[in-house]
Amino acid sequence: MNEQSTAVRESSPVPPSEGPVIRLEGVYKTYDLGEVKVQALRGVSLNIYRGEFVAVMGASGSGKTTLMNILGCLDRPTRGRYYLDGVDVSQMSKRELARIRNRKLGFVFQQFNLLSRTSASENVELPTVYAGVTLEERKARAAEALARVGLSDRAQHFPSQLSGGQQQRVAIARALVNRPQILLADEPTGNLDSRTSIEIMDILQRLNEEQGLTVVLVTHEHDIVQYAQRALEFRDGRIRRDRTIEDRLIAREVLPTLPGLEQDEPEEAVTENRTNG
Repeated sequence: MNEQSTAVRESSPVPPSEGPVIRLEGVYKTYDLGEVKVQALRGVSLNIYRGEFVAVMGASGSGKTTLMNILGCLDRPTRGRYYLDGVDVSQMSKRELARIRNRKLGFVFQQFNLLSRTSASENVELPTVYAGVTLEERKARAAEALARVGLSDRAQHFPSQLSGGQQQRVAIARALVNRPQILLADEPTGNLDSRTSIEIMDILQRLNEEQGLTVVLVTHEHDIVQYAQRALEFRDGRIRRDRTIEDRLIAREVLPTLPGLEQDEPEEAVTENRTNG
């Protein structure tokens, strides 16, 4: 029996004339756990075009995290093909995949994963070290990336001196520093309050709209999905629904309607002020 995912995209616009930047053909992923084999993906076929903003959602165990690992070249399909910018990366070696990741992909996670004793600027520079970029160019790229997320004035601050939203902005800047074609964001608003979450979505929307960055976002939050252009709903390792977002929310229009935060300080600073007060 053919188990390949056959979800039909709803309200599908005419695809761009150029080929997809991400193309999956009948991708399966099976984890061998001794006597048990777990099928995390079951014949997923998918096209994502350059400049799209796609949200991936589904319950725990639905296959969305496995999909992101494959899209991010962190794992390989058991069978099927994955074409990234027209190149089949399905069977590349770990070293080849690492080069692809460093050159074409940027990653943002729920946990900010910042080095605590390193400044914002130095945290952002880190991927350029592995890319062999010169010191002068590293500093220039870090400054440019921090400017893109509105944190030029926090470049020398340590993570403990930044709010949660500011730390996630640093993480986004770090993902941008090697000038990727695709940004993969795994629950980037999961640890943030409502207003800060919308501020992060504003940054992602602007990067997508103004600079043409392709964004693929995993989230379990239905309200966050509304900021994407397209939503993929996963269940049991298959795409069950592929739809264009109707009545899409624009973060910069939503932000003025939200109550402001009393202060944009890191938690440690807030606690200290309350204690001293």
